[in-house]
Amino acid sequence: MEPKNMQSSPLKPYKYLLGTQILLRFLATIFTLASTWIILTSKQTVTIFGLEMDARYSYSSAFKFFAFANMIGCAFSVLSLFLASVLGHKGLVPKNSFYMFLHDLIVMAVLLAGCAAATAVGYVGKYGEMHSGWMPICEHVDKFCHEVTNSVMLSYFAVFFYLCLTIISANQSRQIQV
Repeated sequence: MEPKNMQSSPLKPYKYLLGTQILLRFLATIFTLASTWIILTSKQTVTIFGLEMDARYSYSSAFKFFAFANMIGCAFSVLSLFLASVLGHKGLVPKNSFYMFLHDLIVMAVLLAGCAAATAVGYVGKYGEMHSGWMPICEHVDKFCHEVTNSVMLSYFAVFFYLCLTIISANQSRQIQV
């Protein structure tokens, strides 16, 4: 009975680690998909002093980049979810962990860049930039600003999930024998 317990104990942490990776990849997929959906559907039209003002994500290059970064993050999350499931059944291979580390690091960087761009434009939209003469617009298009804020928050959660995945993958890839 003792040898059987000794054999199953090293596999148990690996199964938990694989389960954690699959869960984090699934959550990253859901959060990037939700963020993409919200930013793509966010729009608001208001009338100010008799003029119609339209707010859409496509009017800002930073919001377009944010939307595309989330689309890329979502697509690569689905791909990595599939790969983690397939490669996980083959056992722990440090070389695969290194490739997953690179993947996770790149996706996290793309998502973080999109979040940073959207946060910067959102800050100017909410508070303005008085030195440049840019007035805040969120008091006029509050629904649009609220939706963009929700989208950016969801994307930051996805960045956090990818940060955790990067740390896990980096830790696993340390076992590579050179």
